[in-house]
Amino acid sequence: MTSSPTGITYCKCLCVVICSLPTLLIPPAMRAALLIQRWYRQYVARLEMRRRCTWNIFQSIEYAGEQDQIKLYNFFGYLMDHFTPASSERNLISHIFRENNICHNVDWERYFCYKSIEVPELYSGPHLSFPITCSNAAELVEAFKNKQQLHSRYVLQLLGETWRLLRILPNISQISTCHNKEITICGDLHGHLEDLLLVFYKNGLPSSEKPYVFNGDFVDRGKDSLEILLILFSFLLVYPNDVHLNRGNHEDHIVNLRYGFTKEVLGKYRYVSALRPPKRKRQNRSGMTDSDLEDDDPTAKSVDSSRRRVHSLTHSSSTGTRHEVQRRSLQGLNNRVTCSVEEELKERRRQAGLSQSYGDLRNSLTNSDSDPDPDSGELLESYGDEWKQIVDMLWSDPMPQDGCVPNEVRGGGCYWGPDVTEEVLRRHNLTLLIRSHECKQEGYEFCHNRRVLTIFSASNYYEVGSNRGAYIRMGPDLVPHFIQYQANRATRALTLRQSVGRTERSALRALREKLFAHKSDLISSFQEYDPENTGLISLGHWAGAMEAVLRLGLPWRVLRSQLVGDTLDGMLDYHLWFRELAITEPNTELSNASLLETMYKHHSNLETIFRIIDTDNSGLISFEEFRQTWKLLSSHLQTEISDEAISDLAVSIDFNKDGSIDINEFMEAFRLVGGDLLQNEGDPH
Repeated sequence: MTSSPTGITYCKCLCVVICSLPTLLIPPAMRAALLIQRWYRQYVARLEMRRRCTWNIFQSIEYAGEQDQIKLYNFFGYLMDHFTPASSERNLISHIFRENNICHNVDWERYFCYKSIEVPELYSGPHLSFPITCSNAAELVEAFKNKQQLHSRYVLQLLGETWRLLRILPNISQISTCHNKEITICGDLHGHLEDLLLVFYKNGLPSSEKPYVFNGDFVDRGKDSLEILLILFSFLLVYPNDVHLNRGNHEDHIVNLRYGFTKEVLGKYRYVSALRPPKRKRQNRSGMTDSDLEDDDPTAKSVDSSRRRVHSLTHSSSTGTRHEVQRRSLQGLNNRVTCSVEEELKERRRQAGLSQSYGDLRNSLTNSDSDPDPDSGELLESYGDEWKQIVDMLWSDPMPQDGCVPNEVRGGGCYWGPDVTEEVLRRHNLTLLIRSHECKQEGYEFCHNRRVLTIFSASNYYEVGSNRGAYIRMGPDLVPHFIQYQANRATRALTLRQSVGRTERSALRALREKLFAHKSDLISSFQEYDPENTGLISLGHWAGAMEAVLRLGLPWRVLRSQLVGDTLDGMLDYHLWFRELAITEPNTELSNASLLETMYKHHSNLETIFRIIDTDNSGLISFEEFRQTWKLLSSHLQTEISDEAISDLAVSIDFNKDGSIDINEFMEAFRLVGGDLLQNEGDPH
């Protein structure tokens, strides 16, 4: 045995020699060290397997919810496209699909009327001046850090100023680096203010010397979405050249209805949804527009419905297969990115005054009457292909296989493969595609031969300890440098075992709720494997039935030890298994058990419809509105629910007997309470 000058070869050879010697010849101390090392590696491997299973549970349930949301939206779109304006089903949801989604300046100015709102002397929060300054923006960050609120007058004024700037900015931003300036790129924040504050603490506030790109999904799921928006908008106003806000799929009113931002901000603004494009405005010889005709003549809708109807990626196309439609939409996007885009960028940047300060820009916009109004509707037209491309960009995910196929997991957008990536990058002379939209355990992830990079900045997204957040710093060499973090302090106090155990319990709790929601379907599926009605099925049949009913794509055989207790000779008593899941059913006395299960199975859809019907954002709906809600849901599910059952349900959950239903109390009344399937794993909480 020889040794190298560095000693590396010697150490490797020594290790090989020791391991090849009979066990009795190894010194006791070395033998103990090897045993400890082997045990520790197996221990870490088991924890990693549990962590990945937990991750799969969270992600599968999340994507199943998004798929339900798309299906519900498609149902709304169907009602709007196929029912007359006078039909009751259409009237229930018509206010979220205004015929004049794109408003004129005068219409929007009404929403930003802040001058009549007085700021009381007792108000101790931040005071903003306009044009807003960098010190104002920094003060806002500090105030939100200290749990202060911004007065409604300043909120409205800030939103109004941001709206005036955003409406003239180009759809595509071009950013350059230089030798003394790096670009910081952040991914999804999802209302996690702690993460944004940590990024600013570690990396510094946005400025001319420190430009930022925020890559969409600022809102929903977290509790501080509005604070994040106000901070980002304030820095955008101060540094319009150096702060860039890209839209994500959660910057959409219809998505906000389900995932929390609408609850956080109870406003009455009208939003344009990427899932439903605005109506085509087309003037006829009499000077009336299509929308004018629709208001006067309910039958006029069918005249041009084939052209104005939404052709979303979530619908099948009459001109080809979904696969062809999505590939065509990607190709259409590529064909349009030509020199004309450069011309549009140049013109839009000129209109936005991006070479000026915001104060100068604001004055030039206020004093200029020559700027064309992109929201005027005079030349507005909506084409299905363009809106398909928007859905493609906001909802799609990469996949390891070549090709481009519908994203059936999310229910919208597509999956694209490395061949599509290579073609797009080659065609446009690009090096790397940086995208967000998917939570990653380490905060970032490369794929497609390191040509696609996903960045996600909301740490602890599913549960405390579930994932890290990350952001990117990129200099003139265009090499991404990653900074990872976990914003929650409690995470740092947990051991690896405690962290995995905590997130695992949370994931299994969510999974148990899914099991209860599909209890009848699961029992029916189990009985197919039990023709003699013994109440027993094999564990293999159990796993097959679980996937057939829930369709979550989970490794049920791996999860079996966490979900199934003792068995009799490998056979599972599935009735006993349901009783041992430690689920306490909702404490609501209902004679119709199937109605209870239907309600819980679709409680997210029901809550979304509630928010739509609650037009005054009071949080209350009348018994009649409650009945209409259930009728709408039963139409969506194509099931029959009697008026008697609905009335009984309404009366039973009207706890204070005031004749109206509190939405939050209603949802809480049907929340499941379950015991933990796992031991505490040393969790201090």
